[in-house]
Amino acid sequence: MTTLSRRNLLKASAGFVPAVALGARPAQAAPAPVVTTSGIAPAALAGFDKVMKTFVTERNISCAQLAIAKKGKIILARGYQYSDGSQALPSVTPTSLFRIASLSKHITATAIMRLVQDGKLSLAAPVTTLLGLSAEADPRLAQVTVLRLIQHLGGWDRNVSKDYLYLDHQISATLDAPLPISQEDIIRYAGARPLDFAPGSQMAYSNYGYMLLGRIIEKVSGTSYESYVKQKLLAPVGITRMRLGRVLRSEAAPTEVVYSSQYTSKTVTDDSGTVVPTPYGGFSMANRGAGGGWLASAVDLVRFSRVFDAAGPVLNATSIGRMFAKPEIGVNENGSWYGGGWWVRQVPGNLNTWHDGSLPGTYTYLARLQNGFTYAALFNRREEEGTLDFDVLSPRMNAELNKVTTWPTTDLTSKYF
Repeated sequence: MTTLSRRNLLKASAGFVPAVALGARPAQAAPAPVVTTSGIAPAALAGFDKVMKTFVTERNISCAQLAIAKKGKIILARGYQYSDGSQALPSVTPTSLFRIASLSKHITATAIMRLVQDGKLSLAAPVTTLLGLSAEADPRLAQVTVLRLIQHLGGWDRNVSKDYLYLDHQISATLDAPLPISQEDIIRYAGARPLDFAPGSQMAYSNYGYMLLGRIIEKVSGTSYESYVKQKLLAPVGITRMRLGRVLRSEAAPTEVVYSSQYTSKTVTDDSGTVVPTPYGGFSMANRGAGGGWLASAVDLVRFSRVFDAAGPVLNATSIGRMFAKPEIGVNENGSWYGGGWWVRQVPGNLNTWHDGSLPGTYTYLARLQNGFTYAALFNRREEEGTLDFDVLSPRMNAELNKVTTWPTTDLTSKYF
């Protein structure tokens, strides 16, 4: 920066601009951000590639992934990085790991169905019996069954009583329990409060309900939730990368991306009151577990989606049917319903199923559509104040689906599994 003399200051105030000192370099403009890619996007699918590049550029998303499968074959696998080079970020490959947030829910529902299939659990079993919960605060808790939990019919409405999985400081103060709080603390806090509606009477999305499902899986299987999923669900279809995530950046998996958010929060990892980036200590990944704690790559998710295409080593036809069955409350005003960790809609000749996921620093989307088309898109940032709408992703992808005239025949599956 050039220092102005008293004389030059007077000139500047009169409208004069001093010349740059001899030999001084003019300020250099910062390099424009660019999208770099890894992996394979066939020319026939260039439209999907363009959707992703446009999406991350418009929203300043530094890390993203896309995988597309057609009738069980992986035909596109891409990593995206949007950067001006000023930050040293790990490169994003098709197998980099992302927090997948609520895309964890269909994994948990699948584990429940596998236990039912193996004769170890009933969908009609009450949560009070399975987990030894008291219904003293609300006798209706005895009406909460496993099926109602997986379909979000359990009686908890986060718009009324808030999301118990985001109340760490409040729960800690109420129970006089030190941070970090545990799942046991959350259950004790929730169990002392009445339900928000009669179980089975309406649908209200509940992360707490899925946390309870994870506890049921552990109780019935006799092993940890993560171990059961890896052994019974992932190993049979050759998936080895997926694991539960951790909250601190220092605990990240070796190929995990860095998460981005404009927000900060008081840490939930201890009682220090330290203000931290929200993705790294502003919430508990351990407590999310079964409802939002998994790490995966996009290729892992489209690979796992094959479980629902036909009977196989994970689920039989009856179990798949139960995953997508209409709930007791029927179809909503949009013609869709919530099955086992999936939104479902009947279209001519097919059941379309989809889900999104969102955490501070995470946005994810997974869809299984007609004609055997499946895609997973993962991002290291979610919609925040001042960003553009993230919900445009799905219609943009659907528009490209209708434009494809010739599908690639090359199967990339063996490259990643």
